[in-house]
Amino acid sequence: MRTSCRYAGLTMVMLLVLTSGALALFETRDAKLKSVKTVGIVSAIGDQFTFAKAGFMVLDNSPRSVPIGSWGLDDLVVQQVTAALSGRFQVQQVTYTRAAFAAIQESPVTAVNLVRGDPFKKLVQAEISPQGLDAYVVITKAKAYFGGGNRKVEGLGLITYSAVLDSYRQIHALYEIRVVDGKTFDIIEKLAAGPLDNASNVRLPGPSRLVDADFDEQDENLRRAIVDLIMRSLPNALSDLHLTNQKP
Repeated sequence: MRTSCRYAGLTMVMLLVLTSGALALFETRDAKLKSVKTVGIVSAIGDQFTFAKAGFMVLDNSPRSVPIGSWGLDDLVVQQVTAALSGRFQVQQVTYTRAAFAAIQESPVTAVNLVRGDPFKKLVQAEISPQGLDAYVVITKAKAYFGGGNRKVEGLGLITYSAVLDSYRQIHALYEIRVVDGKTFDIIEKLAAGPLDNASNVRLPGPSRLVDADFDEQDENLRRAIVDLIMRSLPNALSDLHLTNQKP
C-alpha cells in the first residue's frame, strides 16, 4: 500500500511539473507576442510544384518537380497575411532572398547545430532586410509522411496513387509558419498548417483534398485549387499561432 501511495504521489508531482512547464511556455509565448509591435512577412513556398506517383501499380515513382514562380503564390500569401495581421500589428514590407528560404531544411537540435548555430536562425538574421523589427512571420514548406510509410512529400504537389482496390489523386499545400523574435532570432512559436475542417478522406496531416481530374503545370484550374487550399487554411493557422484573435 505504501509503495502504491508513493508511486501515486510521484505521478502527481510529475503531472504538476509538466503542467507548470506547459503553462510557463504559453505564458512566455503570449508575453512575447504582446510586446511585438512591428512585423515583417516572409513567404517561400511557391517556387516549385511536385508531381508524385505511389502505389503497387506504379513502376516509376520518381517525383517530377516543375517551377511555378510565375503563379505569384508567395506574393499572394504575403498580401493575405499582411491583411490578417494589420489590425493588431504594424506590418512593414521586407525584402529577402526567397530561394534561400525555399531551400531551408528543418533544423533539429543536434550537437553539430548547437556548435555551429541554428541555420534557420542565421538565415533570418542574414537574408531579411530591414533588420530590427520586433518579429518576422516566416512561411516555408513543410514535410509530411504519406501513405503510412517512410515516404515524405513536401510543399505544393499532386500525388497520384494507384493500387488494385484504391486509386485517387490528391493535391496538397504543406507549409509551416514560424514567428521569429526580431532581436534574438529565437523562435517564439512554430506551427504546421493542419487539414481543412471540411476535408474528407484525409491522407496527409496538412491542407489537401482529393481531385477528380489529372493536371499539368500549365492548367489554370490546378493553380486555382492550390490557391484555395492556402487561402482557406491560412486563417486557422494564424489563429492557432495566436497572431489573430479568432478563427473565421
